[in-house]
Amino acid sequence: MSTARVLIVDDENGMLRSAERVLGRDYRVVTSRSPVEAIPLAKEFKPDLAILDIQMPGMDGFELMEKLREQDHGIDFILMTGSIHELDAKLIQAIRREAFYFLQKPFDREVLQTLVERCLKLRRLDLENRSHVSRMEKELAEARAFQQSLLPPEHARIGGVTVNARYIPYAELAGDFYDYALKSDSATLLVADVSGHGASAAMLTGVVKSAFHAANAEYYEPSAVVTRVSNGIRAFSHHHFVTMICIRIRQAMLDFVNAGHPAGIVWGRDTNLRLLESTGALISPAFELDWEQHSIPVQAGDRILLLSDGITDVEGEAGTYGFDRIVGDAVNSPDNGRVLLDRIVNNVRHFSGGRPFHDDLTMVLAEL
Repeated sequence: MSTARVLIVDDENGMLRSAERVLGRDYRVVTSRSPVEAIPLAKEFKPDLAILDIQMPGMDGFELMEKLREQDHGIDFILMTGSIHELDAKLIQAIRREAFYFLQKPFDREVLQTLVERCLKLRRLDLENRSHVSRMEKELAEARAFQQSLLPPEHARIGGVTVNARYIPYAELAGDFYDYALKSDSATLLVADVSGHGASAAMLTGVVKSAFHAANAEYYEPSAVVTRVSNGIRAFSHHHFVTMICIRIRQAMLDFVNAGHPAGIVWGRDTNLRLLESTGALISPAFELDWEQHSIPVQAGDRILLLSDGITDVEGEAGTYGFDRIVGDAVNSPDNGRVLLDRIVNNVRHFSGGRPFHDDLTMVLAEL
């Protein structure tokens, strides 16, 4: 570890020699009798701490402190005065200008040593904390970029199926995830909500993504997707879990598995509202479960909306937004998929009255 650098500025030679004797054994010390000359000296020396006399000819210690700060915002300061006049006013000014300490001369040797040691220790801890925060922010940005890369585009169309999605994360590393696989003769959609937020949530969404695309081997059979997700998260601790809904549209049939997730909504021009309700419990490493796969007929003009509970749980003056409002927004709208999802997001924001969201908001809409 490099030796800390201390600059001492005082117009009294005796004080400079005393302070240098006290501090010179433990630190690199440079002194100056002139505040004007101390400015270029500090620029070259780059002190960690500057000990400044307040009353000096040409420039007082407060003015010198500000000029040194302009050169380097990281310098800490201890101010000293030998005057007995207006001590309280000078102390208040030192506090307001964020000096580390205010010391009256003649100083006690041990007091000065202790003050400098404490100041430099806190400075070192602050620098270490800043370095740690910077490293964590970099890692968080990388994890966020990774998680965002897992999501497919918000709009896609193949054959007779159009998909639109909206994803609004509550936290920088969110717990919601959506994906889809469109083929010429089928379309498979998935919305999942993993436990928690942060790095563990990012890893869980990665597992869901991998399991979903590995199910291509079973032609994206929803039951196969859920089983693969269940197998994939077994390495996680028992307090982690995933809720998800997976649907596959193929040959005028919709196959689905709902593992403890909010119901999907199916409606159309010529069909009544239908709900894709739970067909089994949430997915957890704590249990070995089976999930039933159900099927319903669908036809051209039908719409299927999958969503996360972050939307229904949005809070407003009237309570929570609720599932019924989502159904009303969806079924009563003649808009195309993109406009419909934007309308729901706007309705939810208006309902919240500016209150912050407490969970991620995710929707995927398929139009046949």
